[in-house]
Amino acid sequence: MTFLERFQRVNRLISGLMEWIGIFAYVLIMGITCIDVVGAKLFRTPVFGAIDVVMLAQLVAISFAASITLIMGRHVQVEFFVLLLPKRLQVIIDCIVHLLGFALFLLIVWRLFVFGYSFQTGGEETATAYIPLHPFVYGAAVACIPVCLIFLHHFIESIIKVVKK
Repeated sequence: MTFLERFQRVNRLISGLMEWIGIFAYVLIMGITCIDVVGAKLFRTPVFGAIDVVMLAQLVAISFAASITLIMGRHVQVEFFVLLLPKRLQVIIDCIVHLLGFALFLLIVWRLFVFGYSFQTGGEETATAYIPLHPFVYGAAVACIPVCLIFLHHFIESIIKVVKK
């Protein structure tokens, strides 16, 4: 087993674990929303802080599902033009796109950690339930690290394809 295969396997394992966190957050969104609607409409008692919990659970669900979505190829891609190009040029464009994706998510991770630190030192909280925001921002930053690793893996694979062709 080569280094890239082990690297891919570790990325898949980490992304699979993070996927379950995202799934839990999504189920939490559905549960809180249902309970809040039923409570507000039937019993005139909405769930306290439901909007805050749903907002934070959306952040968790989206950020923790990003890496497995990238692995499975479920992100939106516009490639109708690239498919018309010669194979060598397609591989070069693929290499550039993965490098740009890696750089973008590296920047996102860095800025999310800075943002989380500013929330932590500023004591930022949600509006109604007063839930501290910084753990969720740090969590989103950590959840983007596997995305960086996946883009790095794809970039290395595309570099190998460029060299072979």
